[in-house]
Amino acid sequence: MNVEVMTTTVIGEAPALDDDLFPLAARVAGMSMSKTMAVSALADQLRRAGADVIDLGAGEPDFPTPENIRRAAAEAIETGHTKYTAAAGTPRLKQAICERFAADFGVRYDPAEVLAAAGAKQVIFNAIATLIEPGDDVLVPKPYWVTFPEAVTFAGGRTVWVETEDQGFRLTAGAVERALTTRSKLLLINSPSNPSGLVVTPDEFEKIVALAVSRGLLVISDECYCQFVYAPLRPFSATQLPERLRRRVLVAGSLSKTYAMTGWRIGYALGPRDWIKSMTCVQSHSTSNPTSISQQAAIEALTGSQDSVAQMLQAYSERRDWLIPALNDLPGVTCAMPEGAFYAFPSVKGTGMTSEELTTRLLEEAHVAVTPGDAFGAPGYLRLSYATSLEKLETGVERIRRVLAST
Repeated sequence: MNVEVMTTTVIGEAPALDDDLFPLAARVAGMSMSKTMAVSALADQLRRAGADVIDLGAGEPDFPTPENIRRAAAEAIETGHTKYTAAAGTPRLKQAICERFAADFGVRYDPAEVLAAAGAKQVIFNAIATLIEPGDDVLVPKPYWVTFPEAVTFAGGRTVWVETEDQGFRLTAGAVERALTTRSKLLLINSPSNPSGLVVTPDEFEKIVALAVSRGLLVISDECYCQFVYAPLRPFSATQLPERLRRRVLVAGSLSKTYAMTGWRIGYALGPRDWIKSMTCVQSHSTSNPTSISQQAAIEALTGSQDSVAQMLQAYSERRDWLIPALNDLPGVTCAMPEGAFYAFPSVKGTGMTSEELTTRLLEEAHVAVTPGDAFGAPGYLRLSYATSLEKLETGVERIRRVLAST
């Protein structure tokens, strides 16, 4: 098996097309394939070929979707919830989203301030598409979720990086202020962070948003991992900000991680009515409504028992507590303790290899799939998901140790 050829899919760009036969629009030609999804696809390919792959690249819970949610989907099929719905989601689902945020954060939203979509990724694309035009700058903190700059490129905007490595990847108001330009229009915040697992404290979050608003920016708060924060920290949402700030903020959320519903493709937005209305218009001409059956399952997820969320968080906490010391025990590797999500983001600069070189060696020699930090704007780091069993984590780390010992 020629693994080296296949790994170019992970760390390279999309194959070039013949421009004479298929002239790509500039907004698409400037985009790159998702490297996180490429890693997962390659791991699956190796596994189908018979390799014993430890996949630490996927950002996907290893837990099944809870039974009560699966039952709700089956009932939706049997009772005929299989037709089109309103483009922004059913009234009941939007109300359930409002009720969940009221219960979790003590905030009130009206269903007119809510959009349901085919995952948080679609929410973010819709939100950026409604705002950004050529010449607009979008502030994106590093390290970033891989889709942020690609969505900006698609909209014709320019990504301006907010550098954080010299502060341990902690986002601060000072870092945002240094990145501001005269054309800044939008700031993206992701807390807990994918890939670093770090959390912006509520006080610092408010300072960041207050700064952005004072300079005329709007803010998207990506809260897909909001419920997965480790004690003594508690979940925090931008919906808890003072009203004067909240009216300039859009929250993007997802059921994918919180309820182990990645394949169901349900995300949501909460934000100003006019912004939601514009996003609904965009969605009505792209995908239209999210899947009707998934919407019924989502209602049960949001309004039913939340025990599964606590159980998953406990498992992630136990895995984190084992994994981070184990990574720090590897030669040339250092890793900060994640405060949320389910990712470790170790520096591998001390190994003498680039993150892409090490990613390739781990895949070829040890059949361990990880994602190079280059995908997140942080070369020299790797993202490892611990949304897998402790047994697989132990095996994966031992394989990594053997590769590092052979350099």
